[in-house]
Amino acid sequence: MAGAIGNIDAYSDALVVLGTAGIVVPLVRRFGLSPVLGYLGAGAVLGPLGLGTFKEEIPALYWLTVVDAKNVSAIADLGVVFLLFLIGLELSFQRLLTMRRLVFGLGGLQVVLSTAVIAGVAALAGNTGAASIIIGSCLALSSTAIVLDVLSHQRRLATAAGRTCFSVLLAQDLAVAPILLLVSILANGVGRSALTGLVLAVANATLALGIIVIVGRLLLRPLFRLVAAAGTSELFVAATLFVIVASAVVAGLAGMSMALGAFVAGLLLSESEFRKAIETTIEPFKGILLGLFFFTVGMNIDLRELAHAPLLLLACVIGLIGFKAALIFGLGRLLRVPRLAAIETGLLLGPGGEFAFVVIGVAAAAQLVAPSAASFTLAVTSITMALIPLLAMAARRFAPRLEERKLVDPDLLVPPPASGQARAIVVGHGRVGQVVCDVLDVHRYPYLATDRDPEVVASHRRRGREVYYGDATNPAYLKSCGLMTAPALIVTIHDHAAIDEIVRIARELRPDLVIVSRARDATHARHLYGIGVTDAVPETIEASLQLSEAALVGLGLPTGPVIASIHEKRDEFRHELQEAAGGNDTHAIRPKER
Repeated sequence: MAGAIGNIDAYSDALVVLGTAGIVVPLVRRFGLSPVLGYLGAGAVLGPLGLGTFKEEIPALYWLTVVDAKNVSAIADLGVVFLLFLIGLELSFQRLLTMRRLVFGLGGLQVVLSTAVIAGVAALAGNTGAASIIIGSCLALSSTAIVLDVLSHQRRLATAAGRTCFSVLLAQDLAVAPILLLVSILANGVGRSALTGLVLAVANATLALGIIVIVGRLLLRPLFRLVAAAGTSELFVAATLFVIVASAVVAGLAGMSMALGAFVAGLLLSESEFRKAIETTIEPFKGILLGLFFFTVGMNIDLRELAHAPLLLLACVIGLIGFKAALIFGLGRLLRVPRLAAIETGLLLGPGGEFAFVVIGVAAAAQLVAPSAASFTLAVTSITMALIPLLAMAARRFAPRLEERKLVDPDLLVPPPASGQARAIVVGHGRVGQVVCDVLDVHRYPYLATDRDPEVVASHRRRGREVYYGDATNPAYLKSCGLMTAPALIVTIHDHAAIDEIVRIARELRPDLVIVSRARDATHARHLYGIGVTDAVPETIEASLQLSEAALVGLGLPTGPVIASIHEKRDEFRHELQEAAGGNDTHAIRPKER
């Protein structure tokens, strides 16, 4: 009983965190905000630097605030470890190799250049050389936990922006070991040389990663086969947790990021037959542990710093995000990252990261960074991290508008001219749309093409093709393109939401219109038939049909019967998809019936 009473602080702190997860976060979600903001805000208000400072004056606050941050911070760090393990499960070594240009090119340059510039600014502010380098290296890094969590919830990890963000964050994780070594060398002051220390750090990191990879290759699959054969879900959970924590500990002992070790373990299991089961097993753990992590980050936000030098703090917050975002955007464009992806990546990675709390704490304890500078740096880091969900929203909402305003030639804004001739409308002039237009040209069938990419429009107009810039989800624009007299609408874009909107508008305005749309696969085609397209062309099915035709002709079969069989198979697929969509044949007008 005495032992339980002695640990009452830990229980009260756990109640505060669980209350945040059970009460505060659902309220935040109800208002349409990110749960990350809920955890960060709750940590700032309920932490030792928030209402916790008044617990002596108001004893009731003991049960409403975190008494000791150490009671929750240690286990909260596992949230990032679990997140990186899951990211590793979704990747593979082969896919990782294809990202090396962004990891070592964009990520490496960003870390080095950001560290140099921020360290220079810190030195101008009166910090010592050692303190400036430490502050610069810490603020050069971004928040792996928050950025990947935001992208994961938006299901955008597979987008160009998601892949670019992950590549840079991976490079930053690889930089953790050298930065920790640097702090250690500066703290010791004398002894082994920096070069010797760096060589030893790299050797330790290489050895640790080698152990994880070799042991993982040899033992992970046999271990999970043995556990799965036992048929007990508890053992499977225990084995999964053991692998994650053990790989993280091995990496941590080598001076690397613990999350990096878990990431490698995830990579090793990404191509195994147990991937989906492991993913399902640890998803609940990841959610609550990440929530704990965000809560502990919020606890480091000292609201009193806002009162000390609010204008300077605001200037540093804006300056850090602005500088890093501009640098990442510039480097990204240099390495051929798409413009919108570079903008979004810059805004997401502009803020500081959780690693600053670790390094600044160690450096302050070793008296390498003055207490006032450490407190101010952590305040800047905390506030910028809290802004990440808002920056993500801003990037997705405003970046496309900035892109269009910057690139659109005023001449392209001229609406399509009125014409008495009925013309087919081709929506989208990318690779698919260009082929469709080429075929229409061969048959001399009148058409009008439209696209939202001004560079594509300008390029093809210079070549003499009648392509117009505009948004086909706008009913007025579709009417100006001649929708009311068009014999057909051909949709070649790949944006599912935009396709749905275009089909909805066209079907409302012209119930009799022939609508042919590109589809990703059979599932997407069924959906399109369900909302009223005449024909949906699934890319996967069409590719398999063309492959079959080429194979049969290559095997020496007569071309005529082969083509006839392919047409029959295509009609069979079409009929099955239409039936699966609910027998929607209302608009399925075949060419021979017209």
